[in-house]
Amino acid sequence: MSARIPGHPAITRSGPHRIPVDEARPRRPGTRPREGEFVRPLTRRQVDDRIGELGELYTRTTSCEPAILDPSDRDGGIVFRQRLAGLVRRPGFELLVAEAVDASGATVISACAYGFPVQGAGPWWQGPDGYLPGSLPRPTASERLFVIADILVERRVRTQDQSRDWNLARRLQKRLLADHTGALGVTLVDRGDADTYRALLSWGWRRLPAGARRPSLFDSRCLLVLG
Repeated sequence: MSARIPGHPAITRSGPHRIPVDEARPRRPGTRPREGEFVRPLTRRQVDDRIGELGELYTRTTSCEPAILDPSDRDGGIVFRQRLAGLVRRPGFELLVAEAVDASGATVISACAYGFPVQGAGPWWQGPDGYLPGSLPRPTASERLFVIADILVERRVRTQDQSRDWNLARRLQKRLLADHTGALGVTLVDRGDADTYRALLSWGWRRLPAGARRPSLFDSRCLLVLG
């Protein structure tokens, strides 16, 4: 799943998120999967090598229909790959993938999440800064804020067992923040993207208190925090 600010990511649509595809078998709600996806980081070189697979994941998880891709789906995948190719060069960039074995026995990427620490003022921070009250930590060299820019998961992850620790989206976002002790996760979601907004809240994200933020040019988006 995914949200965006102009020229940069942040969890919603390209619109992510149109309702993603769910190709998983039905499972009794609340039961832990017998085999969870294996989560691991990719190096920058590995991201470059697997950029095509990541683009396919983006298209698959943001398409309304599993077998029908319209031109906007394909164009969105191209834009996603181009943006990711640029973001991977950011200092501190991290990308996690979840891998599973499909029916043919092949290992495939079933989900991904990525982000980067905010280190002082910069083009990305000029947007979210308008949302932060003075009581929240400002970006410093100590990297106390970590932008989770995208979480791409299948529909079942967004609609089933969202509060469980083993929910795949929760596993991905927790792992991204694990190496940043005390860091506050931040992301933006389009106000009109109710599905993504509800999913993020179900995974433990929260809004700032009413009246806490300053006026911003980015009022079409909502800042959520985690941690």
